[in-house]
Amino acid sequence: MSKRVAITRRAQRLAGTVERGIRSVAKPLAKFGFPWRSPTVPRGVVVPEEPDTLGANFATEWARRPVASVVRGIVTAGPMRLLTGVLARPEVHGLDRLADLARLDDPPPLIFAPDHHSHLDTAVMIQAIPHVWRQDLVVAAAADYFFDRRWKAVFSALALNAIPIDRESTGRQSSDQFRELIDDGRSLLIYPEGGRSPDGWSQAFKGGAAYLSSRTGTMIVPVHIEGTGAIFGKGMRKPRPGRTRVIFGEPLQPVSDENTRRYNARIESAVARLAEESVSDFWSAARRFSADQTNPLRGPATTSWRRKWALTERRNSEVSGRNSRPKRTWPDLGSRDHS
Repeated sequence: MSKRVAITRRAQRLAGTVERGIRSVAKPLAKFGFPWRSPTVPRGVVVPEEPDTLGANFATEWARRPVASVVRGIVTAGPMRLLTGVLARPEVHGLDRLADLARLDDPPPLIFAPDHHSHLDTAVMIQAIPHVWRQDLVVAAAADYFFDRRWKAVFSALALNAIPIDRESTGRQSSDQFRELIDDGRSLLIYPEGGRSPDGWSQAFKGGAAYLSSRTGTMIVPVHIEGTGAIFGKGMRKPRPGRTRVIFGEPLQPVSDENTRRYNARIESAVARLAEESVSDFWSAARRFSADQTNPLRGPATTSWRRKWALTERRNSEVSGRNSRPKRTWPDLGSRDHS
């Protein structure tokens, strides 16, 4: 015990010696002003705050330069593809609905608008979108989540080519930025819900994607992502590997005399039709859609436990049902002859 006390005291004396040495070196500089010391501020003068460079103000132009694009291509083709394959094993359907556009000499930029259930959705979508649009794809990410810390902002911009967007409304600054990107030939990935589903059912679509499509004339591709919520939904601490499915729909355009609200409702209905197709088939989904019998993406308007029950039944009929724990079955012991 005495040896430990001696070592502790020796360390304290050494720390005191170092502190006195630093003070003796810094003492001559105390009489000097700026830049050795912080500049003084006269009384009555209010120093303006430094501009916030995070959130919606984070600059992402550097992430679209050649060097950053090469790094992102390596990340997308390497670690991201491996992670997506291990966790999600996505099946992609509906690419034939984009084939005519993909065969053009100069395919137009598109706005991909999927439902949103997991942080895994972006990685799955990047792998599922055809290469002609994937190579110039820009992801609209929530400014208050992905760009609230500098390291998160840098990673999101570099690995995902993400740009910050206000999830509540599309301001003029964001709208102008999106328009410049589209004019530059870049496609967009936007989640109309604005955030991940809190309970497994979709939320109401916001009008940002519809507004951008109407203003720029860019077609919107409705997309349904199935299974990611069961793998790594909101509130889950760790992912549970499973299977996913991505279904692309027919590209949509605003029609004459259609305002943003109606266009947005049409986009949500198109995604609901794709969700219906995932649990049945194309023909059955088309018949139900034409008869206005498509089940809403938002689930039944009832109590939380009934919504959870209905979600479980739906997932059992989807590919995501294979992500759940298998049903318990009784062993077959054979029939007994009681005669």
